[in-house]
Amino acid sequence: MSDPFATLVPDATGFLSDLARNNTRDWFLAHKPTYEDKLKAPAMALLDIIAADLGTGTGIKLFRPHRDVRFSKDKTPYHTHLHMLWSLPSESGPRPALFFGIGLNYVSAGAGFMGFDKTALPIWRAGVDGARGAKITAELDRLAADGLRIGAPELKRVPAPYDKDHPRGALLRRKALTVWHDLDKAEIASPVATIRATHQRLAPLLGSLQAIF
Repeated sequence: MSDPFATLVPDATGFLSDLARNNTRDWFLAHKPTYEDKLKAPAMALLDIIAADLGTGTGIKLFRPHRDVRFSKDKTPYHTHLHMLWSLPSESGPRPALFFGIGLNYVSAGAGFMGFDKTALPIWRAGVDGARGAKITAELDRLAADGLRIGAPELKRVPAPYDKDHPRGALLRRKALTVWHDLDKAEIASPVATIRATHQRLAPLLGSLQAIF
């Protein structure tokens, strides 16, 4: 059986390529029905299907196409990507998320935290200081060896009060943690199956992250 979202990626990349060449409010408004029909509607349906898999309490988000240009030199009004996420169920505290993104040069599924806020960051550091940090390091090593792409630590130095030679220094230098699988041609035609498979591959890591928070 073919994936009901088999055309989502080609439809999205086609629209986004046109938008990249015509990134103006007038062009977007003239083509908004195409955005609503070919990108937004199937993306929302995809969000609902995966949320049903993940269970009650899953949060969903389709990122808006409009850019915040207030503090940017780039004043083009629209993003040239389609991004969405599922916040995993949790009784309390920060929640890791499952991601799916379509851009001009990539189609990726992943998971983790896009960023630790000021409340989550000290909890993260305290959590990875001990045995859970060793387990997360092992899981990240396994995923990297399996070909997944892992975002680099944001800080150059281990933050105080932790020792500069701390065995989990790479984790302590993080202000976010994301792991990505870049889709191949066959997977692009089967986003539902690929997102589900990516979630299964990352489930041990996500469980460790949820245990920290």
